[in-house]
Amino acid sequence: MTKNGILNPQLCSAIAGAGHTDYFVIADPGLPIPEGINVIDLSLVRGVPSFLDTLKAVSGELVVESYILAEEMKNISPRLHDETCSVLHGLPHKYVPHEELKQLLRRAKAVVRTGETTSFANVILVCGVNF
Repeated sequence: MTKNGILNPQLCSAIAGAGHTDYFVIADPGLPIPEGINVIDLSLVRGVPSFLDTLKAVSGELVVESYILAEEMKNISPRLHDETCSVLHGLPHKYVPHEELKQLLRRAKAVVRTGETTSFANVILVCGVNF
């Protein structure tokens, strides 16, 4: 058992195994995930765990160099968009249409499924290196 941080062993393993430029996704429970992708399903009930709590925990452990959001998030879920950008403050990011974001999932090293039901509560974290 770890002293601090993430307790889930599958999530710890996925973070430790992430390499430079790998895609590490935090997703709502409705995002379709392609076959063969490592899914770490943390969803318990609606809203638990939240997208933001999961993002804060993961980004506290994972080296992130940039991130990708769906364009639709800005207009449909502006509060969650702003909070996401606040958590990932200062990191470069880009927007793609939601349909393109779903296609990018094919490159994901892991997808962490949350219980968040806010529309477009998905982010692709692009892994960096700590040296």
